[in-house]
Amino acid sequence: MQPRSALAGLRLAVLAPISRALPPAGYGPWEQIAIDVADGASEAGLDVTLFASGDSQPRGKLRSVIPVGLADDEALDGDVYTALHIAALFERAGDFDLIHNHFDWKPLTYALATQAPPMVTTVHGFSRPQILAAYYAGAARSFFCSISAADRDPGLDYLATVHNGIDPHAFTFVDRAGEYLLFLGRFHPEKGAHRAIAVAARAGVRLVLAGIPQDVAYFEREIAPHVDGDRVRFVGPVAGAARDALLGGALALVHLTTRPERFGLTLVEAMACGTPVLGANQGSVPEIVVDGVTGFVCDDDDAAVALVQDLAALDRRACRARVEAAFTRERMVERYLDAYGAALAAGRPPAPSPERVAARAHDFWDRPQAFTDLGERPRTLRSYVAGGSD
Repeated sequence: MQPRSALAGLRLAVLAPISRALPPAGYGPWEQIAIDVADGASEAGLDVTLFASGDSQPRGKLRSVIPVGLADDEALDGDVYTALHIAALFERAGDFDLIHNHFDWKPLTYALATQAPPMVTTVHGFSRPQILAAYYAGAARSFFCSISAADRDPGLDYLATVHNGIDPHAFTFVDRAGEYLLFLGRFHPEKGAHRAIAVAARAGVRLVLAGIPQDVAYFEREIAPHVDGDRVRFVGPVAGAARDALLGGALALVHLTTRPERFGLTLVEAMACGTPVLGANQGSVPEIVVDGVTGFVCDDDDAAVALVQDLAALDRRACRARVEAAFTRERMVERYLDAYGAALAAGRPPAPSPERVAARAHDFWDRPQAFTDLGERPRTLRSYVAGGSD
């Protein structure tokens, strides 16, 4: 990437997750995007400092308060190191011209106690309704970028939608359709592995399941009883060459989520290999998959079963071309650089419009986002907006 004269030398702090080293060896979409943005900004001529675990390997400077990722040492206290990680950045906030936050809502509460520098927060997804209160309050201090048009909250203003990007050259294009369907992702009810099993069985096609059992009870109840090593195989988490081969060898990636998808990085990875996507018509899927060209967007399981027979006829070159045109790492970084310029020009986020304020006054549970943990509505809940309650 060629340096941008307007931003060359800009002192940028990138606050990354600390669950694992960057770049992640396996699962870690937030971590991957954070280091790709940091490295891409460095290549564009910015003076970048990445705040991440001590075993991370960015192109630019690294600052850390934790030697390894939390997932690599169970004795490390996540609450303690999360607080120290954020504090380490804001202790040095005056050393930077801009902060890019990839660490969810807690940094917003720290930013509210400072006046500078401008801050951009990438909203990688709202995990539960309660954290919207922090985002609404933090909107007075941070600009926001969404990762899809579908994953925008009506109570927030956004600088831009910046789709996640990958390096297509890291994935091997395969021009011939495979013979198995593939589920690749977290084993959690919202990701729909159980739907993939049902669709594959009804269509009479073998299924390979790959990923981490995030919800162990769900995995043992809904997934494990169907794994027979033949019609349904479970291969666990995959990374590197094994992940590449598994994606490229599939007939299609099955992504039948039960809640709106925020982005879905595996969809882009599959298409980079030439593998089409059989996806649910929810959230960001229609933004990523061109229906009938790079896969099929399905309203229900019946539609998915009926379309399995048409997957092999799709042009796998069109899948690769879609990624190269819309979902590259370079395109993602360019969009973030544009967002940085807009944030610097504005200095502070705008005051919320009456429509935004009205949206914030609704019950936090009344939202279209794909909450991972919806939870029970508190009996004492009242509607809150930034700056007070009603």
